[in-house]
Order: sequence, then C-alpha cells, then structure tokens
Amino acid sequence: MDNQTSNASVVIDVRKAVKKYGSGESAIYALAGVDLKIYAGEYVAIMGPSGSGKSTLMNMLGALDIMTSGQYFLDGIEISSMDENALSVVRGRKIGFIFQSFNLIPRTTALANVELPMAYQGIKSAERKKRALAALQVVGLTDRVSHEPTELSGGQQQRVAVARALATRPSLLLADEPTGALDSKSTEDLLDLFDQINAAGRTVVVITHEHDVAQRAKRVIRMRDGKIISDTLNANQGVSA
Repeated sequence: MDNQTSNASVVIDVRKAVKKYGSGESAIYALAGVDLKIYAGEYVAIMGPSGSGKSTLMNMLGALDIMTSGQYFLDGIEISSMDENALSVVRGRKIGFIFQSFNLIPRTTALANVELPMAYQGIKSAERKKRALAALQVVGLTDRVSHEPTELSGGQQQRVAVARALATRPSLLLADEPTGALDSKSTEDLLDLFDQINAAGRTVVVITHEHDVAQRAKRVIRMRDGKIISDTLNANQGVSA
C-alpha cells in the first residue's frame, strides 16, 4: 500500500527486490520482485508462513543481507550496493534490532548491555550512560539497571533488548518474532511498549507469524512465495485473521 498522500518521509523504500539462490531451472526465489514503502512513524507487521519470504525480507530491511537485484533505500540512503563495512555502519546508526532470543551478553548488567552498541559507534562514556538510563526508563526497568540477564525474567530481558535498540536513536525499530520466547503476560506488556514507542513517533516493523501480534500494528503486510499478497491499513488496531 503506497500512502501517496502521506506527508511523512519514507524510511523504507524497496524496489523490485529479488533474492535468488541457485541458477537456471533449479533457482529458488526467496524474494520475487518485492516493492515496499514504509513511512516515518508507521507501525507495520509483516506476516507469512514458513518459506513465505518474510525472514529474507527482514534480513534485507535490516541490512543483514543483500538482494540479488533491486534497490533498497533506508532513510533516503541507497544501501543495496554497499559493502559489509558500510552496511555495518548503517546497521549501527539507522536500525534498532529486537530478536526473539534477546541476544543479551551474560554476566553483564542491563545498563552495560544497553550501552554496548553505542560503544561501537564511538559515543563517549558519559553520553552512553545517559542514553542507556533514559532508554531503560522508557521500558520501565530503572530498578533493574544493575541486574544481569540471569537475574531477569524473559519479559524483562526482552525489555532490555528494546532499550538497547532505542538507545542508538535509530530511524527504524525492527523486531523479528519478538514475542516468540515470551509468555502471554510478557507478550502483552511488550506489545503495549511497542504501542508507546510508536505513539512517540518511532517507526516500528515487526516480523511475526502470530495474528495476535499483528493485530496491534496499524498496517499488516502478508507474504507468500516471496511476494507481498496483501497490504492492509488497520485503522482500529485490529485485523481479522
């Protein structure tokens, strides 16, 4: 769905994206000519069964992989032809990642986990701590800053991961099956947090196979066989399964 009337800037602009494995008649197309625009401040869920291409698309959007052909502009910058070093810089500055498995460093405090990506960016210690504490406050963990992952519940660990993603002040918050390792209460808490983050103006894209998670987004994109088969605005925060 192309929101031509929107005054918001385009954060994601994917044009004729193809991801092909192999060649000739045995070639497999994980992405088969995908066009997609996502605007600043949108909250989008991308759904599809296993093999639909949603994970491949997530890797493209997150600059974790490159497409076989096509173009990808992130926040106005074409990244489809960048080398790995350049992509690494883009990932650090433009994208906040949230994964199903949390990816926190063991025996390291919540505060230090949130600070780490900023250290790679060369942000000075005082500024890192300031941003990390502010991000932990956003996710409601100001009383857990000195706790290590093993001292936190699954839901709290995922909140640390969200804080880590927010602290770099990215253009895009990209969540890959973020509720997959959470119980129902922690899932609701995390989705409430995504609502708050999006309401504050952050662009949020969630990759999920769970209808309950997608229902919280304002726009739902469904994929099958490497193509987008539907793209629906969801004005009332609900979409039928």
